[in-house]
Amino acid sequence: MAQTDQLADAGHPLDHFFKPRSIAVIGASPDTTKIRGQLQSMLAKNGYAGRLYPINPSYQEIAGVRCYASVAAIGEPVDLALIAIPAAGVVAALEDCAVAGVRHAVIITSGFAEEGGAAAEAQAEIAALARRTGLRVSGPNAQGFHNEPGHVAATFSPTVDVKPDRQPIDLGARRVGIVSQSGGLGFAFYNHGKAWGLNFSCVVSSGNEADLGAGDFFDYMVEDPATDVILLFLEGVRDTATFVAAAAKAAAAGKPVIVCKVGRSGAGERATASHTANMSGWDAAYGAVFARYGFIQAADPDEAIAIAAALTTAPLAGGQRAGIVTVSGGGGAWVADTLAANGLEVPELSQEFQAAIRPLIPSYGAAGNPIDVTAQGVHTGGLQASVDRLVESDEVDLVVLVNSLSSEHRIAFDVEAMGKLARSQRKPILVYSYTLPSDFARRRIAEAGLPVFANLTNLGIAARRLAERGAYTPPRPAAPAAIAPAAARLLADLGPALSEVDAKRVLGACAVPMARERLVASAEGLDEAMAAVGFPLVLKVQSPQIQHKSEVGGVRLAIADAVAGRAAYRALLADVAAQRPDAVLQGVLVSPMAAKGVEIIVGTLVDRTFGPMVTVGFGGVTTELFKDLACRPAPVTPEEAASMLAELKAAPLLEGFRGAPLADTDALCTLVAQVSTIAAALKDEVAEIELNPVLVHPAGQGLTIADALIVRSAPARPPA
Repeated sequence: MAQTDQLADAGHPLDHFFKPRSIAVIGASPDTTKIRGQLQSMLAKNGYAGRLYPINPSYQEIAGVRCYASVAAIGEPVDLALIAIPAAGVVAALEDCAVAGVRHAVIITSGFAEEGGAAAEAQAEIAALARRTGLRVSGPNAQGFHNEPGHVAATFSPTVDVKPDRQPIDLGARRVGIVSQSGGLGFAFYNHGKAWGLNFSCVVSSGNEADLGAGDFFDYMVEDPATDVILLFLEGVRDTATFVAAAAKAAAAGKPVIVCKVGRSGAGERATASHTANMSGWDAAYGAVFARYGFIQAADPDEAIAIAAALTTAPLAGGQRAGIVTVSGGGGAWVADTLAANGLEVPELSQEFQAAIRPLIPSYGAAGNPIDVTAQGVHTGGLQASVDRLVESDEVDLVVLVNSLSSEHRIAFDVEAMGKLARSQRKPILVYSYTLPSDFARRRIAEAGLPVFANLTNLGIAARRLAERGAYTPPRPAAPAAIAPAAARLLADLGPALSEVDAKRVLGACAVPMARERLVASAEGLDEAMAAVGFPLVLKVQSPQIQHKSEVGGVRLAIADAVAGRAAYRALLADVAAQRPDAVLQGVLVSPMAAKGVEIIVGTLVDRTFGPMVTVGFGGVTTELFKDLACRPAPVTPEEAASMLAELKAAPLLEGFRGAPLADTDALCTLVAQVSTIAAALKDEVAEIELNPVLVHPAGQGLTIADALIVRSAPARPPA
């Protein structure tokens, strides 16, 4: 598409933001050592083809372009204003833009909510102005954006500076779009990616997000046909609904999203708040949203760019089996170990495959996988033949080529042949150099559309992500959350604190399966209750003031007969009276002693950013010791609950581990879905639900909810 056509094209509400036909630089300066001067300079250097209007009453022209005293003096509509003036004048400048019909503005200026006090109030004025006038505003405290194919460098970042004497590496046409809540890091990703040879669509910094937020820019990237892979750098999502809608849209479209999220630690959270006046959300909730929509999480910039390099040059892997071709036995073995550590398989190749390869490699080589063609095999054609055969074979799903690429003069394989194979997009082909790759090698191999991995850890992670993303399927949306009217009425009638029996009554009214139990309010009803429940049984004190019953002597287990039951009842009440004389007792719950099963915990809570979340994990000691939990936004379907179980490290315990019977995972998945629906429907009234333990019995025998807890939400504070 011609540049002028791209600038004129419009479809998404932010098209004229990223593809402006005209730009006003408010506060423009001829001094290119200052940010105000760099904005106009970067636009010109990168070949911006639209109309450019410097705004500064102190100059007649800047860099040969007529300068205007105000936006109003331009006399025609403007798509985008870049504002780089002192903070005290920003709101007035935005008012002028709104009156003049400017569509969008980027506020480069800092000194707003990140400083607090009156500066934060000024940012609130910006937000109110945007709502009132319809002017869409990015920032303040933003670093702008760069639309690479459109030649719109609306930023002062030196990473987009044009260096005519330097020819960039070019890996091909597929492009990465970056949305970053940190301007510096957003353009750092761009800088790292250009060194690899990646191409980009748009890089945008969202700053303090007084109006436009990360979700708006994310949505644009999802719909942008020039963006093939999206990279997000997040401190905390403010525009939750927009962000989640864009995530769902990306998942449905099959557009990969790489995400880096900071603020996980206490120190990281404090740093985030001071940087952009944003408090990070509960990290598990972010992970839950990322997992639902198939986001690929990266731990650092190098890892993120390595994953982006794989996604933009290779197809997704159809499985987890890797074939390795190496010129170094040690290098191949180390790659095999790295892939295995990342959950991939390096299977021994069939005898038929090995027999076809052996004549092409020296006798001291190896054909089993890794295929060690040795340095001699490069000259005999064994290397290329091995890669060719692995790509054609149904025995592996991806191929890793291990080589030394330090030479400044030659490459030990046929680049054209390898490039043709890579462009066929039949399987991922990843190239790893165990020596530092030369600039010559990187450039030459990039011509084949292949990046060179020089970091073994990032190679393994990139390979794993290709396999994981290849296996991802967007979940079926859950039905709208609703609960039975009887449950809502019951909850409304209960007090601010609920006992176990209260919680089970609410859950039972929602059709959650409950064991046969009886609440006994006095000794006179005990014998009848025990006879109805049957032996062996359990006695548990019930009081909204006593959440941890065993800590006050309020539980008796494995009661075998009526005599033992009566004695246990008296002892239980005596212990509770001694420990908690203040507690109001509802009575004693008589429950059957549950059959053995796999102990599971099912819980929910309401996250401050993303709302109700549901978790599932292994109960008992493992819950606290290993924190083996999976989390998703509520509600979930039984199918999504099954994918949560598959994530757990201890999942084999449900799958017949060491001869144990298969657990009733169907019943468990149904329960997780039910509880998630209740949490979503009652998100304003219920802060937490916890079922712990849930005993999952062998397949077809269901489960038993041994204990249940519902925590009411704190009442809203009245306005001051």
